[in-house]
Amino acid sequence: MGNTRELPVVWLQTATCSGCSVSVLNAVSPRISDLLLEEVLPGHHINLRFQATVMAGSGEPVLEVLAEAKRERKGGYVLIVEGSVPTKEDGAFGTLGEVPMCEHVTSLAEAAMAVLALGTCASYGGIFAAAPNPGGCLGVPRFLADQGIGTPIVSIPGCPPHPDWFVGTVATVLLGGLGALDLDEVGRPKRFFGRLIHENCPRRACFDEGKFAKHLSDEGCLYEMGCKGTITHADCPLRRWNNGVNWVIGSGAPCNGCTEPGFPDLISPFYERIPEESLLVPLPNKEG
Repeated sequence: MGNTRELPVVWLQTATCSGCSVSVLNAVSPRISDLLLEEVLPGHHINLRFQATVMAGSGEPVLEVLAEAKRERKGGYVLIVEGSVPTKEDGAFGTLGEVPMCEHVTSLAEAAMAVLALGTCASYGGIFAAAPNPGGCLGVPRFLADQGIGTPIVSIPGCPPHPDWFVGTVATVLLGGLGALDLDEVGRPKRFFGRLIHENCPRRACFDEGKFAKHLSDEGCLYEMGCKGTITHADCPLRRWNNGVNWVIGSGAPCNGCTEPGFPDLISPFYERIPEESLLVPLPNKEG
């Protein structure tokens, strides 16, 4: 790898269930082992310096990796944050190595070349920031803005995010830099989040004809069952999950809107229909 450009990555887990790690580590093409051990693109190699779920080390030696990144690699590494940031009681609701997670995020983000908010909790706050939010959890973009930190941020939401969204974003950055990413108004890559679920849903024709399911086992559009596909931006209908095997609506359940900033509070209740005034597409004649 003499002429290989190495990209150091620090993957920090804050208030999270680790589901985002599980999803991304199940990447199929390329496999996560190929992504981390081989050249993900010709001449480019990712050096995962810290990831608590998969790393073998523990204790002071691995915490020194974080200190070394801030001290010796300033502006030369990418920070991935998985999970929201607890802020109340001086960050006492979440610590790493007896140091509040919010302090780690602040110092590591300040020294990073870019920050990738992985998953809905990191992007917007997600489940950990849901009411009553006792830990004062915030999404990473909001938290860093409050701290006055201007490091570029890319959000890859999802509960959990699809592994292709992560791999595709990383590959795009390696090929063309951060400027190659076309982001929407909330920092998501339009390549994956540029269209509504509704636009590519195989039950779209049922919606247009006003044929709505009354039970989860029924044929027809799941709008009446609480489907949030009409307000949710993601390419799940085309990409599908588990190596393209299936996806939530293909399994007969409604989309729960997990890639949107309002998840879960503004999206709830999950199994109740969205008010017509909230729809991003016109409701057809329901008498059809």
